[in-house]
Order: sequence, then C-alpha cells, then structure tokens
Amino acid sequence: MNLWILLTFTAVAECGYQKRGAHSCPDLCSCSFPPSGAEVVCSQRSLTHFPVNGLPSNTTRLSIQSTNLSCITASHLSAVPLLNNLQLYHNNLTSLPSDLLKDVPHLNTFDLTGNQLVHLPPNVFSHPSLHSLVLKNNLIEKAYAEWFPDNSTLTWLDLSGNLLTGVSAALLKKLPNLENLDLSDNNLQDLEPDALKNLHHLESLNLAGNKLSSLKPTIFSHNLKLSQLFFQENQLQELPATLLQGLPNLELLLLNQNQLQQFPSGLLDGRKSSFRIILTGNPWVCDEKMEYLWKWLSVHPQNAGFLEEVTCAGPEALKHRKVASLTESELGLHEIQKE
Repeated sequence: MNLWILLTFTAVAECGYQKRGAHSCPDLCSCSFPPSGAEVVCSQRSLTHFPVNGLPSNTTRLSIQSTNLSCITASHLSAVPLLNNLQLYHNNLTSLPSDLLKDVPHLNTFDLTGNQLVHLPPNVFSHPSLHSLVLKNNLIEKAYAEWFPDNSTLTWLDLSGNLLTGVSAALLKKLPNLENLDLSDNNLQDLEPDALKNLHHLESLNLAGNKLSSLKPTIFSHNLKLSQLFFQENQLQELPATLLQGLPNLELLLLNQNQLQQFPSGLLDGRKSSFRIILTGNPWVCDEKMEYLWKWLSVHPQNAGFLEEVTCAGPEALKHRKVASLTESELGLHEIQKE
C-alpha cells in the first residue's frame, strides 16, 4: 500500500513539475500561453544574452526586441523546437551562424529588422519552411545568392533600408515563389535587364527611395501578377511607353517625387477602373508632349491621387498650374492641329 502511495505522489509531483516548466518564463521577458503554444516577448535593454533559462519548450512565437543581444546560435534555438515565428529586431546582432535555423524545422517567419548585420554566411537561410524574411534597416551592402537554396520557399523578402547598390539576377533566380519584394531605401542605381525574370508570382515590388534614373522597357515582362509598383523618391527622368504592357492586374503605381518632365503616350492604356496612380512632385513640362497625360487625367480624375498637386514646372507662363486644368491652347495643341 505504501508503495502505491509513493508512486502516486511521485507521479503527481512530476506532473506538477512539467506543468510549471511549460509555464515558466525567462527573466526580463513576458510570456503568454495560448493553446497554440507559448508566446514570449523580451524587450528589456538590460538583456544581453539569449534567454535560455526558463524558456518554455513549447514556444511557437519568440520576440526579442530593443535589447543588447549581440549573439544567437543554433544551440540557443534548439531549446524551442516548435518555433514558427522569430522576431529579433532592434538588437545588436552583427552576424549569424550558417546553421542557426537547423533545429527549428517549423520556422516560417524570421524578422531581423534594425540590427547591425553586414556580412552573412552561405546557406544561412537555406531553410525549407521559411516563407517570410525581413532584413530591414541593417548595414548590408550586397545580398548574395549563396544565402538561399535553389527554389527557396520564400514568398516575402524585405531588404529595405540597407546599403545595396544592386540586386543580382542570380539572387532572385533562387526565389521563384516571391510574392512581395521590398528593396526600398537603398542605393540602387539600376536593375539588371533579367533581374526579375524568374519571379512569376510577384505581386508587389517596392523600389522607392533609391537612385534609379531609368527603367528597361521589358523589365516586368515576366511578372504578370504584379499589382503594386512603388517608384516614389527616385531620380526617374523618363519612362518607356511599353513599361506596363502585360500587367493586367496592376492596381497601384507610385511615381511621385521623381524627375519626370514628360509622360509617354500609351503608358496607362488598358488600366482597370480600380487602378490608382500618384504623380505629384515631378517637374512636368506642360507643352504639346503632355497631351497624353493631360487627356488621361481629364478622363480618369478619380484614378489619380492628389490630382490638385500635379502641377507644371514649366514653361514659365504655366508654372504651378494644375495639369488637369490646362486647355489645348495653353499646351500648344491648336498650333499642331493647324500645321
């Protein structure tokens, strides 16, 4: 009888220990325990090391943000084998080991925003379940194809706010499943002609805040699913008339704050009624070469955001005039018709 009592007491004690372990929480962190698995948030500046002690083994979401964490290893992550969402933003990480993700087979979202990452090793993102990768606001000067496996499962890649001067076709060739690509706020001056060739599922492309001065006429010829294009705050001086051909799903085109003086005839032909474009902040020259855009804005005023701010930079007589308010005579179209 005493043996049964002892066994029962031991079983109850073990169960209680396991329960406490599953609901433990590391120092300087807060934890919640929904049915889907533990969620841990560590956001204390005094945190300097990965919080292994007390980390629930059933953690599925881990966020370490705004701390002094400067090192993370595969051994650290092996403590949370069920992890599917890892956020390590605004810390002091300068590098990552190539085998970092080997013991978190379910990880699909990895956010490294706001660290000090410069160079990353080969295969660091060769992870079969990874779908979303955010490397925003780091110090990366070049993104290497060797980071990724062939036919990567990534659908979302954010490299915005780095120091990139180019993006190789070799890199993007390894990412055929991308739906969202953010390269904004870098130092891109050009795009390789075939850079986007393999991105047949691409829906959103953000190239805002770069130094692009021109675009190849066929740069989007293989991206038929594109619905959003962001080119604001570049140095675009002209656009190819055929740039948007073959993009029936395009819903949004941002061209504000560039150096566009003219607009090519036919560029916006065939756009659906839900299409939106922003053209403000360009030095438009309002002469006969503006006829196409002037007519398009007259017919589709509801499709142009901030239409009142689309104004002429020249000639002097029309400076600051709203493009949509001009007359044929002011654009010099009567003279052309007479000739």
